[in-house]
Amino acid sequence: MRIERVADAASDAVADYAALTDVSLRRATEAERGLYIAESAKVIRRAIAAGHRPRSVLMEEKWLDGLEAELAPFDVPVHLADPDQLEAITGYRVHRGALAAFERPAEPDPAALLAQARRVVVLEDIVDHTNVGAIFRSVAALGADAVLVTPRCADPLYRRSVRVSMGTVFQVPWTRVGDWREAAPLLAEHGFTTAALALAPDAVSLRDLAAAPPERVALVFGAEGDGLSRHALDAADLVVTIPMAHGVDSLNVAAAAAVVLYALSEPV
Repeated sequence: MRIERVADAASDAVADYAALTDVSLRRATEAERGLYIAESAKVIRRAIAAGHRPRSVLMEEKWLDGLEAELAPFDVPVHLADPDQLEAITGYRVHRGALAAFERPAEPDPAALLAQARRVVVLEDIVDHTNVGAIFRSVAALGADAVLVTPRCADPLYRRSVRVSMGTVFQVPWTRVGDWREAAPLLAEHGFTTAALALAPDAVSLRDLAAAPPERVALVFGAEGDGLSRHALDAADLVVTIPMAHGVDSLNVAAAAAVVLYALSEPV
C-alpha cells in the first residue's frame, strides 16, 4: 500500500468517494465504473477476507493501524484525511472513519448458483437499501444458500446495503436474474418450489410450511408498500403468510424475511 495525505478534497485521486450521499448518482456510476464502496474497518476486512480487491482507501489516520495488515499485500493508495476533509469529499460525517473502493466482482450465472442451493431468497424490486442489507444479514445468519435480485431491486453492494448487512453481503452468494419469464422456468428447472410471501385468501400459513418444508424452496419477497407483482404471484407454486395478531396485517419486508428464514432454519 502507498500512504498519501489528502491535500485537496476536490482532487481526482479521491473522486471515487465524492458525493456519496447522492443515491441516484451512485447507483448510476458505481456499477458503470466497476466499483463499490465499503464503509468501516469491519466491513473492509470482511470484503478482503471474501477475496474482493481494493483499489483505494480513504480514512482517518487513527484507523490505519487496525487495517494495515489486511491492506499491506495490495499495491493501492491509502488516502489519509482529517474528519473535515472526509466530510468535504463524501458529503456527510464519516463516523466510522474508513472507506474503501473495491473492484466489483462478477455476478455468478443464476443457473450455476441454483445448482448448489436448497433454500434461496428472491428479492423483487425492493428499493430500500437498508431493507436489502438487513435481509442479506438474515440470510447469512439463518442459513439460506443464495439470493436472487430482480433488475429493479436495489444494489446489494451499494454503501448503505453493505453497511447494514455488516459485510455479510460478501458471504452470501447472490446474482441478478431477469423478469419472471426467465426466473420462473429457471427455478422450476432446478426443482425449487416457489413460495411467495403475500396476503391472499388461499395463502398457506408459515407454520404449516415450516412443519413440512419443500426440499428446495425459493422464498419471494416483494417491494415495500406495493408488495409482490401479479407476475410474481402467478409464477409462485404457493402463497405463504405470517400469522399476525392485534389487527396487524404484515411486517416490514426485512423483518418478515427474518421471521420466515428462522421458521425454516435447521437446528444449530
